[in-house]
Amino acid sequence: MLVVLRLGHRLPRDERITTHVALVARAFGADKLVYAGQHDSGFEDSVKKIVSNWGGDFTAEYSKNPLKTAKEYKKSGYRIAHLTMYGIPLQEKEDELRKSLNLLVIVGAEQVPADFYGIADYNVAVTSQPHSEVAALAVALDRIMAGRELSRAFSSRFSGKLEIMPSEKSKNLRRL
Repeated sequence: MLVVLRLGHRLPRDERITTHVALVARAFGADKLVYAGQHDSGFEDSVKKIVSNWGGDFTAEYSKNPLKTAKEYKKSGYRIAHLTMYGIPLQEKEDELRKSLNLLVIVGAEQVPADFYGIADYNVAVTSQPHSEVAALAVALDRIMAGRELSRAFSSRFSGKLEIMPSEKSKNLRRL
């Protein structure tokens, strides 16, 4: 199981970014997003609508205490990968991450408390330059999934009400 923990959700500042973190997490193979910061039922409703229309088993839930949540995942056997530009280069750790049966990937919003660096099994950097947590998550999940999330066979796991039919020249959407 692959879970993403999004730290520091702030309303209204992070509404779109947290939604984009959820979209990337879902599309790139995560099973769940846990978010912390301010509770946002509108965000949770948006994720439910996306799953209803586009399929899959993806869920989003709120955590009032993200450090406690991370510790609970670790105690239940999850490995923890914290995405930070201060970490070890992703390419040096991607094979280890890929082997983790249960993985919690942490992405921050604002400054991440030091406790998360300490609890993480891996503090990994997609790049050692300032960048977006959405981009970092997409690159990291692509590496962890070894590109499987880009195949059509992977797409069939979603089975929603809507399906994009690949087209070189137009938008082609099929209602199922």
